[in-house]
Amino acid sequence: MTAPVQLPVPSEGEVTVLMPVWRGDRPERFAQALASATIEQTEPPAELVLVIDGPLGEGLEAVVAQVEDGAFGPARVVRASAHEGLARALQRGLEACRTDIIARADADDLCRPQRLALQRSAMEQGGLDLLSSAMQEFSDSTPRGGGALRTRPLAHQEILDYLPRHSPFHHPAVMLRRSTALAVGGYRALDFLEDYWLWERMLLGGARSANLPEVLVDYRVDADLFARRGGWRMFVSDLRLQRIFRADGLIGPGMLALNLARRAAYRFAPGWLRRIGYRLVVERMR
Repeated sequence: MTAPVQLPVPSEGEVTVLMPVWRGDRPERFAQALASATIEQTEPPAELVLVIDGPLGEGLEAVVAQVEDGAFGPARVVRASAHEGLARALQRGLEACRTDIIARADADDLCRPQRLALQRSAMEQGGLDLLSSAMQEFSDSTPRGGGALRTRPLAHQEILDYLPRHSPFHHPAVMLRRSTALAVGGYRALDFLEDYWLWERMLLGGARSANLPEVLVDYRVDADLFARRGGWRMFVSDLRLQRIFRADGLIGPGMLALNLARRAAYRFAPGWLRRIGYRLVVERMR
């Protein structure tokens, strides 16, 4: 029986890419996302931590086998026997990472080649704990570089001012410090909003933050994206998170009412109107 390959322990300052995958992902997109976040980077990560959230189909397992064979560089695979959801998958991965600097990546978006180099440099020079960047949308009908931009406030104080109204970071483009995230409890289960809740706890806990103006991730937008962002289940998560913000002192009763009114209008609008609303409201709230 062949002994498992012993991976070298990453050095201080090196980066781990953390990527979850589940049965709903598509093998060809998964393989492209993996390559973009690892071997296609100008400064490849020290390691990839791939979290498998429950059973996968044959096509996805074939890509995982490539990961285990080293096709995407040094990697470790963390498996959950049953589908547990994104928050639990990411928490498993966060706990498994061996570097303090972690770059989040999704299994269908594409990182631009300079992403890790630019973000790592900014993290170190700015003494940052939490950093994201702009993203640009693409789809099967819209090529990379041709879609709408998604931006967020750049400076730390602007981010703090923006936090009560909307998530100030793009999750697929985030780089964070593992120690800072774990100190506030890491990812906790909250449907669709586990990232926003983590940012709130990190920032209230004193995390230093910024956003880069450069587009470092191409964000895949399929036909159903905005349809999935609506409905009662999403609004219930909104309600829970806004109550947490109120209890934490981030917002007062007036902002609570205003935020819930805005989110109700957004969640219960038709999908086509929700797309327009995102462009006109969220992207212009800065």
